[in-house]
Amino acid sequence: MPIRLENVAIAVRDLDATIAFFTDLGLEVIGRDTVQGEWSDTAVGLDGNHAKIAMLQTPDGDGRLELFEYIHPEAVETAPTRPNVIGMHRVAFSVDDIDDALAIAARHGCHPLRGVATYENIYRLTYVRGPSDILVMFAQKLSPNGPDQTK
Repeated sequence: MPIRLENVAIAVRDLDATIAFFTDLGLEVIGRDTVQGEWSDTAVGLDGNHAKIAMLQTPDGDGRLELFEYIHPEAVETAPTRPNVIGMHRVAFSVDDIDDALAIAARHGCHPLRGVATYENIYRLTYVRGPSDILVMFAQKLSPNGPDQTK
């Protein structure tokens, strides 16, 4: 059976602010909607599901994020995910220039958790805490012979 990743969905506090963060980084909004009704309740497994959603896509068309802000039921706040917590961890992006990506993130009040690391002269890597406390990793490939960090 062939399978491919469709998207990663993330619940957010403020859909517009989160869209602004990711579009400034280069993602493109390919759709926005408000969803509710029986089909949505069934698909999500949550009665009375009502949310504003947006689908964003990377410039190469291969990666998609679905962002959603709950109208009903009310969103539940949790402590920010830490790197060692079991479960959904982070969203990672390859970038041409990590310093440019960090400058864009900083305009949104998002900064590295602990600076930028270099892995074996192959990658520069960092995690930032994005909107709604989303962990976002930026990876800049330094060596043309290094492995692809997304595989």
